Order: sequence, then C-alpha cells, then structure tokens
Amino acid sequence: MPSSSPPLPLSFDACYRAASGRDRRWDGRFYLGVTSTGIYCRPSCPARKPKPENCRFFPSAAACVAAGFRACKRCRPDALPGSRDWDHRSDLVARAVRGIRDGAVDAVGVTGLASSLAVSERHLRRMLLDEIGATPLQLARTRRAHAARTLIEQTTFSLTDVAFAAGFGSVRQFGETMREEFGVAPSQLARGIVQDRPGLSPLGSPSVALRLQTRAPFDRRATRAFLAAHAIPGRDAIGADPDSPTSHAIDVPGGTAAVTIAWHDIPEVALQQPGMLGVPVSLALPSLADTMPAIGAVRRMLDLDADPSQLAAAFDTDPVLAPLVAARPGLRLPGAREPHEFALATVLGQQVSLAAARTLQGRLVAGYAAPAELETTAPADGQHAFAGHISVARIAAETPETLQATLRITGARAATLQGLARALEGGLDIGPGADRERARAELIALRGIGPWTVELIAMRALGDPDAYPSGDLILRRALGVAGAREAEQAAEAWRPFRGYATQFLWADFLAKATPATAPSSSTTPRKEHS
Repeated sequence: MPSSSPPLPLSFDACYRAASGRDRRWDGRFYLGVTSTGIYCRPSCPARKPKPENCRFFPSAAACVAAGFRACKRCRPDALPGSRDWDHRSDLVARAVRGIRDGAVDAVGVTGLASSLAVSERHLRRMLLDEIGATPLQLARTRRAHAARTLIEQTTFSLTDVAFAAGFGSVRQFGETMREEFGVAPSQLARGIVQDRPGLSPLGSPSVALRLQTRAPFDRRATRAFLAAHAIPGRDAIGADPDSPTSHAIDVPGGTAAVTIAWHDIPEVALQQPGMLGVPVSLALPSLADTMPAIGAVRRMLDLDADPSQLAAAFDTDPVLAPLVAARPGLRLPGAREPHEFALATVLGQQVSLAAARTLQGRLVAGYAAPAELETTAPADGQHAFAGHISVARIAAETPETLQATLRITGARAATLQGLARALEGGLDIGPGADRERARAELIALRGIGPWTVELIAMRALGDPDAYPSGDLILRRALGVAGAREAEQAAEAWRPFRGYATQFLWADFLAKATPATAPSSSTTPRKEHS
C-alpha cells in the first residue's frame, strides 16, 4: 500500500477509509491528491473516489500545490478554515506554521521568520519540507491565494485591489500564483454571491464585508456574551440587545481597523447545517494592505479555526466533559485581538470582578492609547471613534507612582504593570508564534504575576489550546476539588485541549450559578489570581 510523506494524522489506509466514507470530520486536517487528474480535494468531496494507487495524502493545501496538484472546483478545499492541529504543538515547525498563518512572511520575510525562531533559513525550509511538504514561501503563497479567492468571490474589488489586499507584491505574482493554485487565471474565477459592496468608511478608508468561514456548529450567543463581558471602553462598542452587532478595534500594521460582527445573521446552533458556516463581518481598514492582518485578528478573536468535531472526539468518553460538550457543541475559545493589550488588561483584572476590570482597562485606554484613528458605525451609539493601540512604550516609561495615580490602582499593581510593559518593550514575545515555555518562564519571573495570569495569557494571547489555569476558583468549584494540584490531576486526560476543557467547565458552572433573567455571563470566569 502506498506510503504518505510528510507525516499525517492518520495512516494511508485510515486516510483512504475517511475519504471513501466522505468523513467531513477530517476536512482541513488532511487533503487527497489524485494523481490521475492532478486535482486535490478535501476528504468529504462528493466526487467518486479514485483507486488507492492513484491517491496521495498531504497535511496541508500548500503541500498539495507544491506536489503539482490544483484545487478541486467541486469541493473547494481552499475554502476550509485553518487546522488547529498545529496550535497544540510548541516545536519549531508548529511555531513557524502559526507565524506564517499570522502573516510573518508578509511582514518580515522568510529571513525575519527564521531569525525570530533562532534558526537559519535553510534549516527552517528543510524542517517544513520534512513535516509539511512545503517551504515557507509556498505556505505563505497558498495562504494569499486562498484569501484572494475569497475576496474575488465576495467583493467587487478590482483584481488589482484583490492582489494587494491579499498581500501579493505585484499583479504578475498574483496571476502566476492563482494559476498554480487553481489552474486558471484570476479573471476566470467566478464571482460568487457578493455580500456587500466594498466602499469607504466615514473617514475615507477602505471597507469590505465578508463571510469568514468556520466549521459548524458555532455558538454565537456564547461567543458574543464573552466579547461583551470582556469589552474594553474605547476599544469595543456593544449594543444592549443580545442579537445586535458589536464593533471592535483591531490593531493592524497601518494603524487601527474596526470589525463589526452581524450576530443576528448567524443561525442558532440547532439550525446550523453540518459543514461550513459563514460568519458575517464588516471591516473598516486604514488601507487595503491591512486586509489580511485584520482578517487574521478576527479569526483569532472568534476562534474560527476551531474544529468542534475534533473536540467532541477528544472528550466523548470523558465522564465530566462529554455531557458538557454535547450540551454546548459550538462553544469556542476566543483569543486576544492584540497580545500586549490582553496581557496588560489581564494584570489590571487580577483579583477583581469583570465589571471592575473593564473600568480599569477603560482608564488604561484613556491614558495610554493612541488618539482616535478611525470612526465606524457602532451599535451602541451610532458613529463611534475607536482609540488606537495601547502604547507599551509609554507605560514602560512611566513611574509606578504616575501609573497608580492615572489608573487609580494600588502601588503594587502599578509596579507589576510597569514591569510587564518593560518586559514587553524589551522583547518578551507573547504572540501566537512565540516559544510558549520561554514566554511562561519569563512571565512568571515578573513580580506580581502568578500562575493564573500566566495561563490566561497563554490561553488567549499565545493561543495555546492546552493552557490550564488550575488555580482558578471557579474551575476548582466546577471540578469539585480543593486545590490546584487536584485540578491538574483531574485534567491530565484532557491534553492537549485543556484550554477548551476549561471553557466548557467555566460555561457550565456559571450558567448554573447565573439566574435565567440575568445578562449572559456563561463564558466569563471570575478573575481569581493565585
């Protein structure tokens, strides 16, 4: 029987069985290349399955293209959300994949990516070829091509605008890559249903409406409630109606973008069809070049690359989690839109309620964010001016006494905030592509930062799905244990998805503890610092 290289999540025989059974649970986790046609498909493709000797299996779409295959026009494997299989790993290849997914090659090139990983370009290229079957440039090119096709199908951008919005350096490069990926020129790709015409925001910057793909089910109510509970004044605008849109500032290379999410246009979980689901968002951008970074931030913020079926399979025999997952099949693990902002906000939120934390975070924005850069139509109060990014450099340069007076916090909290800001300014990396264990070690070494804070930052800023705040009070109550050590022992079987397990435990406990008439807080644990 043929062998598969590079490594796959399943053996060749298991991959062939999954593809023969059109098992959509494996969509995005491996791809089928058909040597007799030169086409690659998702496992659930409805086309007649080829003979085993004509099949090759790959762990990524980029590996398929690198091997000479182009995307199937029927099952559209290029339209799949990303796989989170790389997110629970902390090795070099996983960090590189996360960095490329978040635009590192576009921002700093392969040289800069390799430097951030402390390896040579040659070594990075060899490692990615061995593990994934594609080079860093091929992975980045496939990422741009898939984004470009989405823009072609969902907007009325000119092809030139599509090329630069998707991160291509030239129209010629755009055309060559699209032919390589899809077998046709960009002009031959059909325009799909246009969600909205791209236009200008109130200040004249580009705006575009898209439906970002995610795997169903997606719990819109729980996700919106989470964002509402953690909204920062000046950076988020939340309407009172639980179905109303929300707007959020997003930091991008060109300045501040804004995303508005149309929650009412997402079906309830019970009404969602299996497969892919489109989440409707509108982006107001400083420039077209900020399209990809903004989309990436929104995908992290809403956890749109989650795979509910993978989680269900991981927890289906667990006596604690299986019923919780069955009751909340579309629950997500929202990420931080900007790692530095989240870390600083988390320090301010230690040992206080969510309401008090929001007040302190609003003061942080008022005192240390860039001036309002962008206006957008916000659901809470019409035209809304969002503050720009929070300046870590300004906070690092302050004295603890000034921070204490400006934010009205204790001297100890001010010293911790300044210490964190100085560490971030000095190069502490807490983004999705960071070395997680190094980041944890550097965070815990800072005075005033304990394990709870470190794991919250790991969960939402570093994007570690296995992060686990074992000292959290609500988590311990949900598990019925007295201490962090017992909580650690109870969760050992949940690796590498303890972060998701925590989210399910928080949601279930708080839902039971919250009166039905109270505003939803099902995914907002009380801040408990240990």
